[in-house]
Amino acid sequence: MLSQEEILATLDANGEYESLQFMPEMLRYCGQRLRVYKSAHKTCDTLTRSGIRKMDNAVHLEGVRCDGGAHGGCQAACMIFWKTAWLKKVADGEPQVTAEAPEDARLLPLITLNARGPRFEDGAERYKCQATELLRSAPEVLPLMQLGQFVTDVRTGNVGVLWSMRAVGAGMYNRFQGLSAKVLPKWARHRGGRHWGFLKGRAVGKTPDVHKGLQPGDLVRVLSRKEIEPTLNEQLLNRGMGFDAEMARQCGRTARIARRIDHIVDENTGRMIHMKSPCLVLEGVICEGALNANCPRAITPYWREAWLEKIEEGSGGGADPNKIPVQRAAE
Repeated sequence: MLSQEEILATLDANGEYESLQFMPEMLRYCGQRLRVYKSAHKTCDTLTRSGIRKMDNAVHLEGVRCDGGAHGGCQAACMIFWKTAWLKKVADGEPQVTAEAPEDARLLPLITLNARGPRFEDGAERYKCQATELLRSAPEVLPLMQLGQFVTDVRTGNVGVLWSMRAVGAGMYNRFQGLSAKVLPKWARHRGGRHWGFLKGRAVGKTPDVHKGLQPGDLVRVLSRKEIEPTLNEQLLNRGMGFDAEMARQCGRTARIARRIDHIVDENTGRMIHMKSPCLVLEGVICEGALNANCPRAITPYWREAWLEKIEEGSGGGADPNKIPVQRAAE
C-alpha cells in the first residue's frame, strides 16, 4: 500500500480517483503490506439492480472490509475497492520497511469532508461511500453475453473454469425466464417463471417475525429450503429482507453467528437506517457470486432468526464450521 502522501497525489478535489472514493476507513492501511483477494474488474449493482457493472483498475484485498468508523458506525462491513494506483506490488521475501513517513495532514480532512453529503431536511447526516457512489465509479453495465468478462474471471484467478461456466448457464437461464415472463402466461412458463434456484415464497398473509434469542458466538445451522420458503412472500422477502438463490446454496451449512446488525447506511439515499428487527451475519458465509456472474464483492448476507436453528455444542449436529471453506471457487 502506498503512503498517504503518494495516495493524496492521485486524488482529485472530491477525494476520488477515477470516481472511486478513498474513504477515511482506508487510511489505516497506508504503508501496510496486504495480499490481493480478488480482481474487482466488475461488481454487482446493489443500487438499481441493473446487473453486473464494469470496474476498471481495482482489486479487493484479503480481509479488508469497511468498519464504518467514518460513516456513523455502519455495520454493513462492505469489501473495500482499491484502485491499483494506490498499490505497489512487492516480491515475496522482500523486507518490510518498518520506518513510516509522517502522516500527510492534508489527506484526512479531504477524505473526511467527502464522506458526507448535504444533510437531510430533518437534520440527519447524509453519508457518501464507495457503495452509495457505486454507479459513478462503475458506470458501464456488462451484458451477460459479453463473454470476455468470464474469461477475465478465470484469467485473473477469481474463479475456476467450471465455476465460471455455471455462472454463464445460470445467467442465460434467468434471461430466458425473464423473456418468457413477457410473452407467456404464468401457467405456461418453466417452473412458473422462477429464476435459477427455483425459490418460491409460500407465506400466507404477513410473513412471520421469529425470535429465537440467537446471539453472537452461537453455533447454528441454516434451515432447509422447505423450512425457509414458508417464511417468504411472493417477492422472497421476510418483512422486507430478501432471501435469494445465493443464500439458498448455504442451506444445511453450519456456522457461528459473527454479529448482529441493527443499523446500516442505505446505499440509495445515504441515510442511516435502524432496523426494527436486527438481523444476523454468519462467520465465513459470503455471497460467492456463483449464480450472479461471478461477482467478487463478497457481500455478507443478512439472516433472519427464522432461517436459522441453534445447535448445542457437542451435539454432533453438523460439520465443524472451522473446517468449512469461506470460498469454494475451485468447485
